[in-house]
Amino acid sequence: MQARVKEIILRVIVGGAVVSAFSVLGTLLKPQSFAGLFGAAPSVALATLVLTVSKDGKAFASTEARSMVLGAIAFAVYACVVSRMLIRRRTPALPTTALTMILWFGCAFGLWYALLS
Repeated sequence: MQARVKEIILRVIVGGAVVSAFSVLGTLLKPQSFAGLFGAAPSVALATLVLTVSKDGKAFASTEARSMVLGAIAFAVYACVVSRMLIRRRTPALPTTALTMILWFGCAFGLWYALLS
């Protein structure tokens, strides 16, 4: 129980520090819409990797990092397809984003299968 409490406190401290650092970076960049982008996923991913290294070692953390990169590549493909459909074809947002999530998952699992399995 004591170790679990220490882990939670460590997660809060590391996560808060990394989120704060990315938030400062986001406020320095123009336009200000980047602040939310830099305050979310990258900071959480880095905090998770720091905690994974400390708990499970570098080898496990490197596998997690590769998986995060492949997921980000799959998301970039998803975002490009969605933005193209919404802007050029003027399709409705909800059905477009919901249906193209299949593409995101397929791309992510395809990359994982091709490169990591």
